[in-house]
Amino acid sequence: MIRKLFATLVAFFLLPIIAGAAADLENTLYLELKDGRVEIELRPDLAPNHVARIKELVREGFYDGVVFHRVIEDFMAQTGDPTGTGTGGSGQKLKAEFNDAKHLRGTVSMARANHPDSADSQFFIVFKPAPFLDRQYTRLGPGDLGHGVRRQHQEGRPQQRHGRRPRQDHQPQGRRRRYRVAAARYAP
Repeated sequence: MIRKLFATLVAFFLLPIIAGAAADLENTLYLELKDGRVEIELRPDLAPNHVARIKELVREGFYDGVVFHRVIEDFMAQTGDPTGTGTGGSGQKLKAEFNDAKHLRGTVSMARANHPDSADSQFFIVFKPAPFLDRQYTRLGPGDLGHGVRRQHQEGRPQQRHGRRPRQDHQPQGRRRRYRVAAARYAP
């Protein structure tokens, strides 16, 4: 009798926790880089259509071998363009799903052109809070670059050019860093 009661209590209290953990694994995305792992918690409650599209692209292997083509010191790193130029995508534009979530350190959001409904496959991860992006970009969830990746993305300062500081996103060719995604996958 006591065993049945115990088994019932365990099932009642632990099964929802176990089921919740399994659901979280479906929404945890790993990008394996040479210098470490980027972990992204996808939040379908914030942007259901964008999260569904990212998951679809991951299952297709779309992000495997794609570079972080745009890395701006102390701001963000952007990936998701198969051409590596910043102008490519999967060919499917998504309607904006702007939300009230804040762009804190590690936030992952969809990149887009000027039109709000132009997000495709590219996304970026911010290195520090960026409130000027709030409600301007579809936020997918929090991400964690990992210590090694974060250090690699943020080290170094752009060089001076004729006494002037270069454009914010300009890095001299000799110092430009490109990070390639070895594999994008869900949690094991």
